[in-house]
Amino acid sequence: MTVDAEISVPSATIQVARFDIEHPGESFVCRDIYWLDLAVTPRPADARACFRDHWAPHRFEPLGRMFMAPPDEVMRVRGGGGSQVSILCLLQKDMFQRWLGQDLEWTERRLEATLSVPSEEVQQLLLKLGHEARHPGFASHAYSEAMAVQIAIELNRYYLALDKDLNAGGLAGWRLKMIEERLREVRSPPTLTELAELCGLSIRQLTRGFRASRECSIGDYIARTRIDNAKRLLGQGESVKSIAFSMGFGSPSGFCYAFRRATGSTPRQFRTQLTATSSTRPH
Repeated sequence: MTVDAEISVPSATIQVARFDIEHPGESFVCRDIYWLDLAVTPRPADARACFRDHWAPHRFEPLGRMFMAPPDEVMRVRGGGGSQVSILCLLQKDMFQRWLGQDLEWTERRLEATLSVPSEEVQQLLLKLGHEARHPGFASHAYSEAMAVQIAIELNRYYLALDKDLNAGGLAGWRLKMIEERLREVRSPPTLTELAELCGLSIRQLTRGFRASRECSIGDYIARTRIDNAKRLLGQGESVKSIAFSMGFGSPSGFCYAFRRATGSTPRQFRTQLTATSSTRPH
């Protein structure tokens, strides 16, 4: 692991880290802190993890774009080789104890859910922290400390809400992860029938459970994820035409219409804005 940028505050250490994995294999990770990891480039193929002290040794579950390794837990990670960049937020253990009065109990449901944390609020905070680590500005440490505290609060809410979701009929963590994995694929969006079969549910159970878990309709979530994938591909330099057809749009014009309706700008305008923002950042 190579740390390209770092900022430390009382509650956490934030790092922009690059992982160069020469040989696919397995590693053991043990932390006495909450290790929060947001991938800003794609993870190696088939990246999966196992909690050695809780699961059978052959059970490896997929890692999402953002995962968190609990403190004092041994996590075995395996997947294909390659390079990958992440924003890490290493939260102090007492950040969780401060509000709960105790450590979180790592139930089966919480362990499953920690491998793919879906919170958009936390993702946006991590992206801001990554930028702050690279380009610290006015009152950078105070600003970063405030965001780290907010992340800890959001994570507490996320894990405590899992029990509520279970009682309210929300989807199990493994089903949500399977849906997230399918939505990250760059191809035509899935139908409700496909997702229901993937999860082993009826369409009605799927739509009701998803709304209970994510507080939005699964159709809106699919549409939003599709646009997020398009943004990522535009940032990687893919052509508008190739993105349109690879993501299942009938034509480039159809893709441009959907993108503009969702974002307020055309794909080319969005790419120009990305380029302009990158070129004006201090080095």
